[in-house]
Amino acid sequence: MQFFIDVILPIPLQKLFTYEITPAEAEFLQKGMRVTVPFGKTKIYTALVYEIHQNAPKAYEAKEIHQILDEAPIITQLQLNNWQWIANYYMCSLGEVMRAAIPAAFLLESETLVMLNEKFDNQKALEGDAYLVFEALQQQSPLNVHNISQITNKKNTYKVLSELIKVEAIFLKEEVFERYKPKLVKYVRLQKQYENQAQLNNLLNSMQRAKKQYEVILNYFSLQAQTKKPIKLKLLQEYSSVSHSVITALIDKQIFEIYTQQEDRILNKGLKNELKELNLDQIDALEQIQANFKEKDIALFQGITSSGKTEIYAHLIKETVNQGKQVLYLLPEIALTTQIISRLQNYFGDKISVFHSKYSINERVEVWNNLLHQKSKAQIILGARSSVLLPYTNLGLVIVDEEHETSFKQFDPAPRYHARDTAIVLAKMHNAKVLLGSATPSVESFYNAQQNKYGYVKLDRRFGNVLLPEIELIDIKEKHRKKRMTGHFSDRLLDMIKEALQEKEQVILFQNRRGYAPIVECTTCGVAPQCPNCDVSLTYHKYTNALKCHYCGFQRELPKTCPACENPTLDSKGFGTEQIELELINLFPEAKIGRMDLDTTRGKYGYEKIIESFQSGEVDILVGTQMLSKGLDFSNVSLVGILNADNMLNFPDFRAHERSFQLMVQVSGRAGRAKKRGKVGIQTFNPYHQILQQVTTNNYAQMFKEQCDERYQFHYPPFVRMVKITLKHRDFNRVDNAANWLGKSLVNSFGNHVLGPTSPSVSRIRNLHLKTLLIKLPTNKSVHQSKEIIQKIKDSFQSIAEYRSVRFILDVDNY
Repeated sequence: MQFFIDVILPIPLQKLFTYEITPAEAEFLQKGMRVTVPFGKTKIYTALVYEIHQNAPKAYEAKEIHQILDEAPIITQLQLNNWQWIANYYMCSLGEVMRAAIPAAFLLESETLVMLNEKFDNQKALEGDAYLVFEALQQQSPLNVHNISQITNKKNTYKVLSELIKVEAIFLKEEVFERYKPKLVKYVRLQKQYENQAQLNNLLNSMQRAKKQYEVILNYFSLQAQTKKPIKLKLLQEYSSVSHSVITALIDKQIFEIYTQQEDRILNKGLKNELKELNLDQIDALEQIQANFKEKDIALFQGITSSGKTEIYAHLIKETVNQGKQVLYLLPEIALTTQIISRLQNYFGDKISVFHSKYSINERVEVWNNLLHQKSKAQIILGARSSVLLPYTNLGLVIVDEEHETSFKQFDPAPRYHARDTAIVLAKMHNAKVLLGSATPSVESFYNAQQNKYGYVKLDRRFGNVLLPEIELIDIKEKHRKKRMTGHFSDRLLDMIKEALQEKEQVILFQNRRGYAPIVECTTCGVAPQCPNCDVSLTYHKYTNALKCHYCGFQRELPKTCPACENPTLDSKGFGTEQIELELINLFPEAKIGRMDLDTTRGKYGYEKIIESFQSGEVDILVGTQMLSKGLDFSNVSLVGILNADNMLNFPDFRAHERSFQLMVQVSGRAGRAKKRGKVGIQTFNPYHQILQQVTTNNYAQMFKEQCDERYQFHYPPFVRMVKITLKHRDFNRVDNAANWLGKSLVNSFGNHVLGPTSPSVSRIRNLHLKTLLIKLPTNKSVHQSKEIIQKIKDSFQSIAEYRSVRFILDVDNY
């Protein structure tokens, strides 16, 4: 009797693949276990068992699996159902979801090893790179392909290797590598014989002359008495202030012995404090949320900035944890997780695990395993969007904080899912409750609450009855005319900053562009240095004196003369956070100035360092990009300055006005959070713009009504669903022809619901030309039907030989 398994491979292919297994393997294997399987001519992949059956594939002969990697499944059935929903809804393959979800350490990759043929003796036949590689293999065999590319200094090693294979100087071997390494910590203990008191006394007497070694032994007993725990080798060395060789000498004399223990990388403080008392408004909001949860599974919680939403979340988390269920707390930004971790750790101690991309591969594996085995240290998961893909077994509550944030949407690579929507589906599968929290909810969520799909709770008083900040619009058009600008600062904003610094208060300045200047231009001939790989000008970074492309990473030194006319007249246009920081250093030499953007927060603890230094008062003025708008809580900030509100408002996107309103209200909410009413200064060329007027009065309802009217009229979400198709290719003519063919096919099915094909504002990135089409899914057809039509058109498109090399990217709900 033959047995087969269908497996999910971590590659972007739509269907599952079938492999043959033995009856014994069929009995042992379970859905969700990992196996390594051969694929193609030489590759070996890690695959997940999807189904075990006895139906042989019709189109090809099933290969045998390579090996079984697990004793038990590493993913759960509910998790697999969630992945399946993502693949179906966002029109991608299960393999792409698997690659995004599973920590890379679980995906064993095959690595081609190059081995030396010992019998080969015709070295004279080799020259150039081939001889270099052969010589290196004589020193060390085997080498992997990456090593060989370093030796030859060439990315493509195929030519060299095929030359060596031809003369039989080498042979290739595929090997599978396990990438997760448990963390092993070295401990030290006395050898068994010294547990006897008499033996120990003899030892101490004999060691009197070797003073340092004698001290180490005494320190060992001292540490043992203090900690009553096993003693780490590193701790003993630091406590004794001796070099490693002193302890090594004691090990060689067989006085001490070393042993290792596996330790979790995720260590949390075990502190637990009582939850803070809620005020009357918060208690009322909490009771309303609980009442909503009795009737509906999803509630939208609109609490203005600094109203104490996190404390209400903490009470809901405690309630769920006491029932023995798991909690998922989703946050949009890693910067925000660092602040909230410390707040929640105060209440829940070691029940919290954190999961985001700044964590190492091994740390992510440990969170995964802790969740899978339902350990108490992973009862509350705090994380960015990828944490919706983890193996939950008993989810009780999902909190999506700052639910309006675009960071919850994954744009590249596939799966292009929205974490908020995925979390709602995940919660439904677990029969869990979902709380969407925000001071400025997204138009879609607020619309759903109005349609009675979600419960709705509002909290419109700040904690401690602090008033909302006083918002002042500064007309910089007028200031420029009256020559009252100093650099990019108006006289009014400078006065506000001086006032705050005199009162020993802190200031946040917001400019949503990093770098020094977005454009460097020659004042003689008007030429601006462009990126060679993208259709975009290079951004000037003054600290590194380099021009950088923010799309592909290309960088070059700032030329001293114009590359076109060779005049030394290069000048910068526009301004980024770096330029603001340098201007502030000149304007306020006594103040300490910090900057928070992508350039300064690259390391794992980059965010924490900046947030801690600002919180402890080491930094007086913090300049930053939109990272600053995400729910950070600084008690001593009395002033927030927005340096240019116009470039957000004039962005070519149907959500530009909604986003600008959210961003400005959120940034403003960082001011005056403790006792005193804060101030906000917004610099703009158009102070009478309706969105800016709505920001000054915090009028969300009016903004929502205006946006809904416009979107209903022009057919945009929440009234229709949208699918964006992007085509990419190196050859412009090919991508242009492909887009025209695709446009005609889509118009045949969807009529005037198709926009495009058009070139986006940046029409070439990494040497790939881009064309986009937008489909507004008609309301008279089901979403499922429309997607089936799009999938059929995609299959037809890819069956045309000329268009097969064009990359076809589908993005469902692309906003």
